[in-house]
Amino acid sequence: MKALTLAEIANIVGGTLHDVPDPSRIVDGSVEFDSRKVNPGGLFLALPGAKVDGHDHAAAAVAAGAVAVLAARPVGVPAIVVEPAPHDSRAMALEHDRDGSGAAVLGALAALARASVVDLANTTSLTVVGVTGSSGKTSTKDLLASVLAPLGSVVAPPGSFNNELGHPWTALRADETTKFLVLELSARGVGHVAALASIAPPRIGVVLNVGTAHLGEFGSREKIALAKGELIEALPNAANGGVAILNADDPLVLSMRSRTSARVVTVGHSVEADVRATDVELDADARASFTLVTSTGSIGIALAVHGEHQVGNALAAAAVALECGASLEMIATALAGSSATSVRRMDVRTRPDGVTVVNDSYNANPDSMRAALKALVSMSRSGSGPRRRTWAVLGEMGELGPESVIEHDAIGRLAVRLDVSRLVIVDSGRPTRALHQGAVMEGSWGEESMLVSGDAEAIAVLRREVLPGDIVLVKASQSVALWSVAEALLKAPNEADGENETMTPEESQ
Repeated sequence: MKALTLAEIANIVGGTLHDVPDPSRIVDGSVEFDSRKVNPGGLFLALPGAKVDGHDHAAAAVAAGAVAVLAARPVGVPAIVVEPAPHDSRAMALEHDRDGSGAAVLGALAALARASVVDLANTTSLTVVGVTGSSGKTSTKDLLASVLAPLGSVVAPPGSFNNELGHPWTALRADETTKFLVLELSARGVGHVAALASIAPPRIGVVLNVGTAHLGEFGSREKIALAKGELIEALPNAANGGVAILNADDPLVLSMRSRTSARVVTVGHSVEADVRATDVELDADARASFTLVTSTGSIGIALAVHGEHQVGNALAAAAVALECGASLEMIATALAGSSATSVRRMDVRTRPDGVTVVNDSYNANPDSMRAALKALVSMSRSGSGPRRRTWAVLGEMGELGPESVIEHDAIGRLAVRLDVSRLVIVDSGRPTRALHQGAVMEGSWGEESMLVSGDAEAIAVLRREVLPGDIVLVKASQSVALWSVAEALLKAPNEADGENETMTPEESQ
């Protein structure tokens, strides 16, 4: 954000100054919710967490250089205090907000971010791009950052910072030098995307798909579509530059065109799509190449990211870049050099003995699980040599509600139909047992599918049985923390196992 005085920030967020000797003191650093990342001239957010309350770290943050603290109560150091709001919907992102202090600070953060983004959009050439969908948001965000970078400075989330905390935190990274602000918008209910879009009003909106992620909270795909479409409802009309990028291959997404007054650009494999892919092929590492076809011409694209599902994400990124003035050649070059920058998402690494580990453990839903399994099998069949043996180490897909057992059973059966060599299912209850049972029933399997008690047993099995040349996919919802399995496999045989690495702020939300 641009530099503001404490008095100006207090006015924007509706707060009062406490223990502030100089209201004209300028905040010209970053806004942080982790006291360890505070820098001189910054502003610290005091938020409640699972183990600690940010208010208890206010003095340490000021000692580290923060000008002041944005808090829900006086903290004995310079602070902008906002009143708690116990029933504020913004508390969705904070599971440990018992007294409303978190909701109050989140509301203030949202107000500050909105004021900053609106001012920048009015006074500079800032373009805000919003991305939503049941899956693929983070991968598409990474691709967007790559294709837009040749056109100017880009601010994008470092990971899946896509909720009521991460969204405004990212928006406040934009300043007078920023040309593009790329944001993810997540939802666990109707109205959430609209609330995020109001914080940083987008000019371009991308809807990737409507799947079954968070089905337990929404209840139906139709309600998921209702929520995702809130993004394009927030766009300005075509006369004011609004552009909606819609997936032509998803009927629920394509039907959203009636919900916006922005200009609609469709993307996909469909011959009706404005920006489409033809002649898709995969290499030995499941990296896609295809012909990008647009109204202004065609060009060959070779992706550096893994999985055929990345073609759709790349099309969305290309469509946005074209709207922002990129040439086809610029897009092809950027996509060829764009690797996965967000952690634990189709992170493919090969050990010296030829064992390939695909760490896709950051999160999982039925759509992304299917895509990952297909990528695994594609990698095993590519090339002129014999087919490589495949392992899928799978854990629970969360937030599927009453459909959870059915969806897990279907994934187990799909793994058999795709001819995955071995399944290792990390048991966490009825859904994962359904995944195991689905595989057994579909293929009359015996030891091909194994139910293990936890990640330690999974690691032991893999270390004992994985052979040089095998490919191992690791995937589950974030709550399972199955990345420990992938990381253990990549360690040298004599390297001692330590504790799982500390979760990042986005994972701890």
